[in-house]
Amino acid sequence: MSAAPRVVMYSTAVCPYCLRAERLLHERGVAGIEKIRIDLEPQRRAEMMEKTSRRTVPQIFIGDTYVGGCNELFALDRAGKLAPLLAGEAC
Repeated sequence: MSAAPRVVMYSTAVCPYCLRAERLLHERGVAGIEKIRIDLEPQRRAEMMEKTSRRTVPQIFIGDTYVGGCNELFALDRAGKLAPLLAGEAC
């Protein structure tokens, strides 16, 4: 079993989708989420857009895998693919 991958989420303080995504990740056992607050660091939005081609938050990465936003995270969970990804297993 691999070490748990790093979870990175581009977010803002007032985004309800960010809060939902964070809640789901915590429910699935993620202890720490590296949050990049684009409301506090506006220059990081350009970085996010370059990596994801999206303007909205959240944008979530689990290890080297770009998950997408809140809806994609929940879809991954419903498909049974989130837990293996969080465990560091290939999907």
